[in-house]
Amino acid sequence: MPLIRISLLKGKSPAHVRAISDGVHQALVEAYGAPADDRFHLVHQHEREEFIYDSDYLGIHRTDDLVIIDITAGNWRDTAKKKALFKAIASNLAENPGLRPEDVLIVLQPNARDEWSFGNGSASYVKEESGS
Repeated sequence: MPLIRISLLKGKSPAHVRAISDGVHQALVEAYGAPADDRFHLVHQHEREEFIYDSDYLGIHRTDDLVIIDITAGNWRDTAKKKALFKAIASNLAENPGLRPEDVLIVLQPNARDEWSFGNGSASYVKEESGS
């Protein structure tokens, strides 16, 4: 489970977009312990007037190659795992498709196991008690 939302400006090639998704997924598997077959990514490509950001917030200079990665994932991982995930994503995306680490913004939205249903109207990560 994580659910990934990737936002960027329109105009990038399908290969560029796929490389971002692949790099995020690889980091989730290797640094965060997500299952390899757990891939749910939503890509949002925005018109210029819909993609508004501060180019120098916190002293980090960003360009129009900025990618915002919003990760909804379970809240049972510690800070060290989260930091490793952030580094792995930035590193993977620097390698392919060649993004500057300054242009990779990641937001982690933690939640609990009982807040996921992957289908059939059931709480997928909650074990049913016998007799209920």
